[in-house]
Amino acid sequence: MSDPNDGDGGPLIYKSGIFSGGRLERRPRVDLGSIEEPARSIPVFRDCDVLVVGGGPSGTAAAVAAARAGAEVILLERHNHLGGLSTGGLVIWIDRMTDWSGRQVICGIANDLLDRLPKDAVAGPPRGAWGSADEATAAYWRERTAAFHGIVTWSPTVDPEHLKLASQELVLAHKVHLIFHAWGAMPLMRDGAVGGVIFESKEGRQAIRASVTIDCTGDGDIFHRAGAASSADIDARDIHHCINTAFMLGGVDMPRWLAFKTGQPEAFTAFMDRGRAACGGLFERPFVSWRNDVALFMGPRLAGYSAVDVEDLTEVDIRSRRLMAAHLAVYREHAPGFEGAFLMLSAPQTGVRHARRLVGVDRVTRADWPSGQPRPDEIGVSPSLSPKYPVVSVPYGALVPAKLDGLLVAGRAMSCDATSHSFLREVPQCWMTGQAAGAAAAVAASNGVLPRAVPVRQVQDLLIRQGALIRVGAPVPA
Repeated sequence: MSDPNDGDGGPLIYKSGIFSGGRLERRPRVDLGSIEEPARSIPVFRDCDVLVVGGGPSGTAAAVAAARAGAEVILLERHNHLGGLSTGGLVIWIDRMTDWSGRQVICGIANDLLDRLPKDAVAGPPRGAWGSADEATAAYWRERTAAFHGIVTWSPTVDPEHLKLASQELVLAHKVHLIFHAWGAMPLMRDGAVGGVIFESKEGRQAIRASVTIDCTGDGDIFHRAGAASSADIDARDIHHCINTAFMLGGVDMPRWLAFKTGQPEAFTAFMDRGRAACGGLFERPFVSWRNDVALFMGPRLAGYSAVDVEDLTEVDIRSRRLMAAHLAVYREHAPGFEGAFLMLSAPQTGVRHARRLVGVDRVTRADWPSGQPRPDEIGVSPSLSPKYPVVSVPYGALVPAKLDGLLVAGRAMSCDATSHSFLREVPQCWMTGQAAGAAAAVAASNGVLPRAVPVRQVQDLLIRQGALIRVGAPVPA
């Protein structure tokens, strides 16, 4: 989640929210050689126009967008639900979808999903308050994760179970072939291009052939294993490289907690100091959820771990669950509103923010922030980190590998620099890039061309018809 300052060289999030050190003891890895796996025949499970690997926010949007455009779509998801970190990762605070004037700039399928949620499954400011700089209004919503820099934004918190259901039903309503419990293991290569994916499930190893494949794994697993280049540098000032397992406590009184936090600042500071002492320095404050009796903890955020190292991921989960129990003890004993708190849920999915970023035909960089001008191949618009900057144009080239064909990439693995990744990894931006990738994949499959050769104007027109914000007008490059 972004908690930015003015984006002008200072930390992008409070440094105190990043924790490093304290690693668990681990057996060292030694070189044990290798084994040879004999060649074998792999049955073909299905053929399709568009194959989406990963059913997180980007994958859900990609599948729906491609199916709406008439493509035959298969969506592979390794868990038993859709939504990825927005549901299974408990990232239920959906970050900013409006610019600093209050105009919603991330819409389209993002709206389709949120509009499917029951009214009691969404908490956030009413539309009339978006963009408000009224001091009292902004102060109220700041404590409810929906106001930054003194401006109210559309940043709802949602019930993750209802978002799972809404995502599933939207996908199925568009006749997408949805497959849970299927891990996209390796790209299926044909003439040097990606022609589908080999996946693993309880049935063993099978293949899906596709005209276009979209990597929505978040970690870039498919494009990486296909040999496409990636970047892994981080902005150490920002939490975008941290990993943790989020959790929720039930049985709380969040209005009472907020009254304590805002009305007794000295007591609140003393409480946080007590918590840090009890938890070895790794202590997190709670966020509101969609209900007043549920508290969300998005940390402690752990630095120094790799999202593509299986032992690192294991250690993150171990440490996070120990910290969850330690937090419960401190909050129940000392925090107003938490006397009857209980462990409600630790996230089924580990909260990975960053692993790999595609090296694409184009990318979003820090140097792009001041402009605000639409790229000729704009496929989406992101809010900026600060009112000092206009919106950020996302180009189609940021979804296209520099050299690898047959594949598009959406979600947090899109092509950008480390600083821009701090906000382009968020759930709304994943919905936005996923919808764009799905639309482009359908156009490529329909026209019988490679994804890098699609008529971009045709993709833009399709996205506009699907409700996305695209500012067309500039000549589209060949």
